[in-house]
Amino acid sequence: MDNLPEFLFQSTFWLSVLQIIAIDILLGGDNAVVVALACRKLPESQRNKGIAWGVVGAIVLRILLISFALQLFALPFVKIIGALLLLWIGVKLLNADDEEPEVDGVSHLLGAIKTIIVADAVMSVDNVIAVAGAAKGNLWLVVFGIVVSIPIIVFGSKLVLKLMERFPVVITLGAALLGWIAGDMLVDDVALASTLKGMPPFLHYVTAAMGAGVVVFVGKHMARRLAV
Repeated sequence: MDNLPEFLFQSTFWLSVLQIIAIDILLGGDNAVVVALACRKLPESQRNKGIAWGVVGAIVLRILLISFALQLFALPFVKIIGALLLLWIGVKLLNADDEEPEVDGVSHLLGAIKTIIVADAVMSVDNVIAVAGAAKGNLWLVVFGIVVSIPIIVFGSKLVLKLMERFPVVITLGAALLGWIAGDMLVDDVALASTLKGMPPFLHYVTAAMGAGVVVFVGKHMARRLAV
């Protein structure tokens, strides 16, 4: 026990892990579909290999992209831009359509693996921004959260999608989570450090709550307008 890293005993670490897992489940539905579509033409004997290696490659690439995003977040105004994008992603989540991504099946193993990795990279911009915001500069947290979420996405994606269809409030709560992370990230930008110096510690909670509220309000308003 004494040899374990200190951050494993911090409640904030485990809260961030839960946030990352929730983000991966909410924003990873299309990615799970990509895996199935890319491997559907493979021989039965190679299908499991294609899924396994494709998922591994996609996860490794995603971790590299997130580590790059974490470095960018150290620059002025980048977190502000990321927070605004995350707010829009949250709004879009409340107005998502049910169209499946267009991915052609491939009849050979390496082609299927390449298709999965490339498609996942293209589709994971929202996931990368959200996870980087939740991680707050901790790459180990990113790796841990994604590794934990892999079996949940792979084996539980259908269950999660059915849960979202039956209880729409789950999607609303997920969108609010993205808004919460965006609001918290917004005031953590380097460019605002001097301006916000001396502000009370609860400012992060206020802006986070405002971010969640904005996403839910705007998203629901747009959904009502589209339904008319």
